[in-house]
Amino acid sequence: MADAVQERHREVGLLVNNAGIAGRGNFLDLEPERIEALVRINYLGSVWCLLALLPALEAGAPSHVVNVVSVAGTVAIGPYSASKHAQLAFSRSVARELRPRGIHVHTVNPGFVHTEGFPQDWLLRGRFGRVVIGPEVVADRIVGAIEHDRTEIFVPRWYRAAALAQAIAPATFRRVRARRAPPS
Repeated sequence: MADAVQERHREVGLLVNNAGIAGRGNFLDLEPERIEALVRINYLGSVWCLLALLPALEAGAPSHVVNVVSVAGTVAIGPYSASKHAQLAFSRSVARELRPRGIHVHTVNPGFVHTEGFPQDWLLRGRFGRVVIGPEVVADRIVGAIEHDRTEIFVPRWYRAAALAQAIAPATFRRVRARRAPPS
């Protein structure tokens, strides 16, 4: 597969990794196949796309890789979050490796974005409708990240607070979201 991609694309200046499938639920409720699909698509999709296009990105240097992760990747809430956390760690790791090759890596952590694949109707109908943004906002911020060589951004910016809360006070953050498991 990588050979076919490399044969078709000899020089690439921009790769946007935005693969993702939803995975609402937790590790105890989701089917193992769904958890595996989350990891395969949300995390490994970015890895395989980058590796397939790496020679073309090097040929197009200076070039850019944009990994659209999620604010969910910065907090610990279920399998979707874990798959996005893996993608976040990949993005941060590969940024260091690719910079000397002339490839700039940008990590974009959007919050709730209303798209066909991720409809946010349940939020839009409630009092939290203001936290939902459109894809055009994310696109504009991606362009800005590339133009200003920002390595990691949150869209909207105030979502960074959730990541900071998780990092600074993980036990408190966990208690806010915790549910008691039924006795076995």
